[in-house]
Amino acid sequence: MKYVTLGSTGITVNKNGFGALPIQRVSRDEAAAILRRAYEGGIRFFDTARFYTDSESKIGYALGDVRSDIFIATKSMALTAAEFKEQLATSLRELGTDYVDLMQFHNPPFCPMPGHENGLYEAALEAKAEGKIRHIGITNHRLSIAKEAIESGLYETLQFPFSYLAAPEEVELLKMCEEHNMGFLCMKGMAGGLIKSGRAAYAYIAQFENALPIWGVQKLEEIEEFLACNTEEFEQDITPEIEEIIAKDREELSGDFCRSCGYCMPCPAGISIKDCARMGLMLKRAPISAYTTDAWKEEMHKIENCVECGQCKSRCPYGLDVPKLLKDNLEQYKPYF
Repeated sequence: MKYVTLGSTGITVNKNGFGALPIQRVSRDEAAAILRRAYEGGIRFFDTARFYTDSESKIGYALGDVRSDIFIATKSMALTAAEFKEQLATSLRELGTDYVDLMQFHNPPFCPMPGHENGLYEAALEAKAEGKIRHIGITNHRLSIAKEAIESGLYETLQFPFSYLAAPEEVELLKMCEEHNMGFLCMKGMAGGLIKSGRAAYAYIAQFENALPIWGVQKLEEIEEFLACNTEEFEQDITPEIEEIIAKDREELSGDFCRSCGYCMPCPAGISIKDCARMGLMLKRAPISAYTTDAWKEEMHKIENCVECGQCKSRCPYGLDVPKLLKDNLEQYKPYF
């Protein structure tokens, strides 16, 4: 079993992290079964967020009796000290614990620093002094803010999208974290569902010693695939077969594509941008029948109502021309109407 230490936190866990966002979509008992299987399979790092509706309470429900054996990371989207304190109190209550191992600022549009009028960083320090949080981290989708956080020396971990579709700048970001003794948490290791081979996704990230992949799962078979990757029987190195998978995906998915992060939403026209803006890719990489139902046709028709207000474009952390991307995907979808 391969392990990783998250920088200066001293947190050492096997190289599989559990991302709890998808368990919002399943029942409490289904979520408990998945979480428990993850724990039994050796996963000890569980990542959630106040924003992920009931995922915190599901973790508390499923893993409360093994709290001392696991590491819990959560996140706050607060923009003021008062909001931060309120959200942390709610998170602790939902998780059924009196502390979280890692509290992360959740994709803030700026890098929280001491001395700012919002008092966010001071609120985190206060909570740490009170024993309510043990380490402070940050998540983001913007390279500039991520780099600022690394260089500030204020954070012990960075969570950022990272997979074998990463651009050179994103690989450099991971290396910067290593140089600054920061843990690096890989969100979207499957590129929001565009990557289909868990084996290839795992093998790529396994190359980086300071990186911990956070796999978002909502089915038992999904967690089984990642558990199988971190065993003596699994070939950890990138084999010729995996090289071929990665090369093919990189060729097909090169250029601008939607990561489905959802920060462009809500849309005034009711368009589910994070789904519709990458429909063309999903049609190539999943059973067509799954995306040509009446419900999906109705969603794609909504693109015709786009007035190009620019809100989505201004919010996109990747700088994509979202209205153009939507229209391009609509054109690719028209044969299925």
